[in-house]
Amino acid sequence: MFNLPNLPYPDDVLEPYIDKQTIKIHHDKHHAAYVKNLNEALIGYEDLLNLSLEDLLKDLSRVPEDIRTKVRNNGGGHFTHSLFWTIMGSKFSPPEGKLLEAINFTFGSFEQFKEKFSTMAVNHFASGWVWLVVNKDKLEIMETDGHDSPLMEGKKPILVLDVWEHAYYLKYQNRRPDYIMSWWNIVNWEQVSKNFKS
Repeated sequence: MFNLPNLPYPDDVLEPYIDKQTIKIHHDKHHAAYVKNLNEALIGYEDLLNLSLEDLLKDLSRVPEDIRTKVRNNGGGHFTHSLFWTIMGSKFSPPEGKLLEAINFTFGSFEQFKEKFSTMAVNHFASGWVWLVVNKDKLEIMETDGHDSPLMEGKKPILVLDVWEHAYYLKYQNRRPDYIMSWWNIVNWEQVSKNFKS
């Protein structure tokens, strides 16, 4: 049985960049629905319920075809939101150490990385996510539609931005670029670094 994780901070701590109402609806309604739907889809499949979420998504071929789409969508939604909450916080400090070295090596500089990531996020069509992942020991920026995860491609996600409209519409309406620019103020680089090292 999969469970909705608690937010790692009070639901108003990301203001003014992400408002309390958006966080409450996003976590308590949207994320909770993915967990509920995933558990319902897996009723009767105890072997799958005993897997970690990561292992489940890494090999969807083991999931029966009649529930595979539900597991892909809702399991992906659960995993991605669970990561999303942890890589944000109220105290901003830029990346450092091995992570910063890897960013500079791959993208030229932290500012060039932010520009490339933001451009992909602004231009992503419809609902989806933009990620910083480790792919064969190298950093890579990628985008996915719906709730697909880099895990499905054998990549390790360390940072993710939600560009579904429900993630920002109450505060930013159709101004996705403003949401993305604000989001950089609440990235928890300490946690991203831990994800990178793990």
